[in-house]
Amino acid sequence: MKAIYENKVKAQGELVEEFGSEMIIFFGDNAPDTLKDYCHLIDIKKVNGQIKAGDYFEVDGSKVKILAVGEEAQTNLENLGHLTVNLSENLDDLLPGAIICENGNLNKLEIGSTIKILEA
Repeated sequence: MKAIYENKVKAQGELVEEFGSEMIIFFGDNAPDTLKDYCHLIDIKKVNGQIKAGDYFEVDGSKVKILAVGEEAQTNLENLGHLTVNLSENLDDLLPGAIICENGNLNKLEIGSTIKILEA
């Protein structure tokens, strides 16, 4: 599988665990102060392709299938470093800046973790 996006977690807010294992929030250095404590901070990078349902989201080698992609998810990721990864499998939870993924066993995100989006 080809990686169309790759990044590293460079910092974490103090409250990243508040959403449990069903939601992960990424943001670039420009994360609003009200959200920064809940975010994994990453560099702002372009996606080399189009994020779509059927692709995979990966953390340090463990991956889950992307089930749905919000209409603003790729734009926000490329321009702001912002992406919400929802692991509920519930397509009704889809927000414009989010992706919905299957609820699998992703490795725990830590500073230095590598995240990828893999083309199916």
